[in-house]
Amino acid sequence: MAKGIFIHRSDSVYDDSPAERYQFPSQYLGRVSACIGDWIIYYEPSKVRFSKGYFATAKVEQVVPDPTVPGMYLALIEPGSYLDFVNPVPFNGPLGVVERGVLNEDGKNSGRAQSAVRPLAIADFNRIIDLGIAEDHDFLPRVGDTVSETDALREEREPFVHEIERDRVAYLGSRLVRDRLFRRRVVTAYDARCAITGLKIINGGGRAEVEAAHIRPVEKGGPDVVSNGLALSGTVHWMFDRGLISLGDDLEILVSRQANDADSIRALVNRKGFAVPPSLPGDRPHPSFLGWHRDNCFKQ
Repeated sequence: MAKGIFIHRSDSVYDDSPAERYQFPSQYLGRVSACIGDWIIYYEPSKVRFSKGYFATAKVEQVVPDPTVPGMYLALIEPGSYLDFVNPVPFNGPLGVVERGVLNEDGKNSGRAQSAVRPLAIADFNRIIDLGIAEDHDFLPRVGDTVSETDALREEREPFVHEIERDRVAYLGSRLVRDRLFRRRVVTAYDARCAITGLKIINGGGRAEVEAAHIRPVEKGGPDVVSNGLALSGTVHWMFDRGLISLGDDLEILVSRQANDADSIRALVNRKGFAVPPSLPGDRPHPSFLGWHRDNCFKQ
């Protein structure tokens, strides 16, 4: 097993869905296969407009031939492993190049930085993860969002590399941590505004009223990706989870005919009748997740 970097562009011509699969040509088969059972980090090149840099991590479950395109392969992502970074990490930031394995002996970028799939050293993996999921505990705090010392990541000076790696992986797999990071990412994407009511309510202590709702629940195979999330107020979140409201692919707000007080529910909906979208198009609720919610949760 080995860790790796998978380059993914938001305007990619490949049939990628980062939380589910990564399509690649046969020339990268060896490198991708080496990552089976291990974690990879997704990177969007700086040449892409509004590049997210290193933006997510996931675990490769298996590699299979693409049944639809001869000569192409799919790296299938382990369900529930994908995680968006709360802090996109630039290739070259304040601390310099974070993926130091691409540098040559003179400290300059080598040709390795151009490879769509490349191996990733444990130290570089840890460095990127630490920057990508570093939590700002003053960010719109909620009751119960404190982190104990045992949950905190170890510093780079820790002498045993294998212990460092184990701690990072255990951290990535923690449901408590993932929920907290997912909430921060979703609340930020929606600017702390409820997608249904349009209200942005922050209390005197800086606590946002909205919660982060998974459109397709984690226990039903939904990933921790912003496009599978909505910022919703507590009451609206409750109704969404119970199928009293849903969204069309165009974000039209749908109210169940089975609701006992549909008029009161509609009174909560913002005047336009469409969910308030996040500022970045890539964070918009994905039709596949919305379709799953309408088919499996929404009470028509």
